[in-house]
Amino acid sequence: MKLNKGFIAHDDGNEKLLVSTGASKFSGLVRSNETAGFIISCLESETTEAEIVEKMQKKYDGPKDEMERDVKNIIAQLRKIGAIDD
Repeated sequence: MKLNKGFIAHDDGNEKLLVSTGASKFSGLVRSNETAGFIISCLESETTEAEIVEKMQKKYDGPKDEMERDVKNIIAQLRKIGAIDD
């Protein structure tokens, strides 16, 4: 899976933004916290949920089950707006 080409990820220094280019049904801007921003960054290239969790474990200190839950939740939200291609 990876980020849909109808969306552009932008890092403004403080947060990661996901902007719809108008090529999708979703019209708007998604602001993300650090965790969601990291996941969006991972989705800029082809990846899997397991690979994202593995990268998170290398970068952050925390329980693996919480990271897995965060990844699943954020990916589910991104799927709802059509931001992910499987």
